[in-house]
Amino acid sequence: MAEASASDPSTGRKNIFQTLEFDTRLLGMIGAFVLVCIVFNVLTDGRFLTPRNIFNLTIQTVSVAIMATGMVFVIVTRHIDLSVGSLLATCSAMMAVTQTQFLPGIGLDYGSPLVAPVAILVGLLTGLVIGSFQGWLIGYLTIPAFIVTLGGLLVWRNVAWYLTSGQTIGPLDDTFQMLGGIGGTMGETASWITGIIAILAAWIAIWQARRARIRHEFPVKPVWAEAVLMGISAALIAGFVATLNAYDVPTRVLQRSFEARGEVMPEGYTEGYGIPYSVLLLIAVAVVMTLVARRTRLGRYIFAAGGNPDAAELSGINTRLLTVKVFAIMGVLCGLAGLVASARLSFHSNDIGTLDELRVIAAAVIGGTALAGGVGTIYGAILGALIMQSLQSGMAMVGVDAPFQNIVVGAVLVLAVLVDIIYRRRTGDT
Repeated sequence: MAEASASDPSTGRKNIFQTLEFDTRLLGMIGAFVLVCIVFNVLTDGRFLTPRNIFNLTIQTVSVAIMATGMVFVIVTRHIDLSVGSLLATCSAMMAVTQTQFLPGIGLDYGSPLVAPVAILVGLLTGLVIGSFQGWLIGYLTIPAFIVTLGGLLVWRNVAWYLTSGQTIGPLDDTFQMLGGIGGTMGETASWITGIIAILAAWIAIWQARRARIRHEFPVKPVWAEAVLMGISAALIAGFVATLNAYDVPTRVLQRSFEARGEVMPEGYTEGYGIPYSVLLLIAVAVVMTLVARRTRLGRYIFAAGGNPDAAELSGINTRLLTVKVFAIMGVLCGLAGLVASARLSFHSNDIGTLDELRVIAAAVIGGTALAGGVGTIYGAILGALIMQSLQSGMAMVGVDAPFQNIVVGAVLVLAVLVDIIYRRRTGDT
């Protein structure tokens, strides 16, 4: 017998949140994020929620958020990866050495259009190989992931040091730097076009999901509820684009741009930075990882193995190979994060990615990924990374010392796990 629809009065009276079928954990995270923003905005006399700080907050969040999406898969399969910060450093070092030493040695000098693509490919392959190797040690040699990746934390950090002889490598290629943030943005017009496309894509996804539920005779929300969701999604996307466009490029930078083209800048001319390319990269990663989690056999296997490893293996899932695949994905994402982190700095430094493993794990856990395995969302991990970065940025703006910032982050992580445990006990979700 098919279940009643969300609008069926026989199901009892529902409040608006139940009708819209909002995830209560997600609502709690959004509420926490909003509270953090309001508190720090008050403490900084309105400086926290300025377009400039929001722009900086987004580009600072990207590298950790990219890795957090992969950490969801790792934790869902009941493993842990303590090596992501060090692996990021190794991938970054490989990309930096490729640009500044290897490619010039074969005739591809700084400024060649091939430098950035080749360097990026080298970084991604480095992450893939190392991630796969760690996954093989865990999956086929049955060494606990904690031990393998703890060793990786020490090994890959120092491999990065030897690759660069302990030196800072830079400046990196101009095209490469465009994926770091402020050096590569879309501008106002392209950002609005991208925003409109994103709104239309969100609307299509919501409507297709409704049609799929109807086709399979599942309960559906009232049409007005779907319209509300469409309105909320459009408002969030438009507000985000408008905020980034409100951060104006400095006049001197615009002046040099006009002079380089042999033109005169009009009186009073302004232009916003718009959406950074690194944020577009994060969005692309989030979409791909979500599709993998929800629409592919690999994603189903990952969550099945995490929910009940013994049953998954008895059902024919090759859990050993699955472990290799999960850590390979994590390695590739570390390569992408290394690209963003070093491009934002415009050089590779020895301390790049330090303590990122803790931030990434914290982001995934705060985002609702269960350490017991089997449960986690990509959007939750990204929101968790944003909350973590907001806390750190806000405390830095207020003038809190770095040691106390780490104390607060550690306390928030423990509190997030406690809240998750209480939530699962009340809902019966184990």
